[in-house]
Amino acid sequence: MSPLLYFAVPWFVITMIIEARLLSRASARGRTDVTPYEARDARASIVMGFGNLVVSGGTRFAAVALYALLYSHRLFELGAGPWGWVLLLFAEDFTYYAWHRASHEVRFMWAAHENHHSSVRFNLSTALRQSWTTPFTLPLFYFWLPLAGFPPEMLLTQISVSLIYQYWVHTELIGKLGPLEWLMNTPSHHRVHHGANVKYLDRNHAGIFIIWDRLFGTFEPERERVVYGLTKNIHTFQPARIAFHEWAAMIRAVRGGRTLGERLGYVFRPPGWSPDGSTLTAAEMRAQSASSS
Repeated sequence: MSPLLYFAVPWFVITMIIEARLLSRASARGRTDVTPYEARDARASIVMGFGNLVVSGGTRFAAVALYALLYSHRLFELGAGPWGWVLLLFAEDFTYYAWHRASHEVRFMWAAHENHHSSVRFNLSTALRQSWTTPFTLPLFYFWLPLAGFPPEMLLTQISVSLIYQYWVHTELIGKLGPLEWLMNTPSHHRVHHGANVKYLDRNHAGIFIIWDRLFGTFEPERERVVYGLTKNIHTFQPARIAFHEWAAMIRAVRGGRTLGERLGYVFRPPGWSPDGSTLTAAEMRAQSASSS
């Protein structure tokens, strides 16, 4: 991870304090479309964020070594000039979309990512509720970028730029932003992504640009009020449980599998998959909802 992300920490703290006060005042005035901070929830998110920084710092050396090795076998000379940065902006953002979508559609990747969705509130502190295990899944998708010719230091910087951009979209205070909604990821789009509403599940995986969701059929506009959290909330503020409970659930499911196919299904098929249909994936829930409406 680029040091750029560490320098952004004071900005995160200042803006969370401002948002908490604004939400408290809005709620006191009777606004029902926003939810105030809950101290234990925010604290859990902040601890998760610091844990992610520690893990990312620890894995940074291995990631840099891997990216440097791949870059030494690069296929193209893209350089570090302005056009190289523009290409990387879109290439990294598309890669993030692919990784983020897979993190919702592949069970073991969801186990790493799910904790980010575990809060029933949506505010700037939620942006910091980052996984302690996604630093190990990112290279599965990002390896091609240094191989294509993007220097590792550029790639790490752009990853941090993307994460910093995504911080501000975690808020209920900002409504829809007009024409910007067609191109960019916005708070409205990301509220949908954090929704447990059936129609919002596995939608709007954007990092910076919403264009990938529009192109690949995963876009959903914000219409009905968003219900935040998981389809089955975990009701805990303990960071360790938030970080690992889905891994534990997946392991229990694998142990209960009767065949090799079932065990592999619990690892590689979408979250909610079951061999007998006793639990449903997001796609199955949407199909069921559509047929009953």
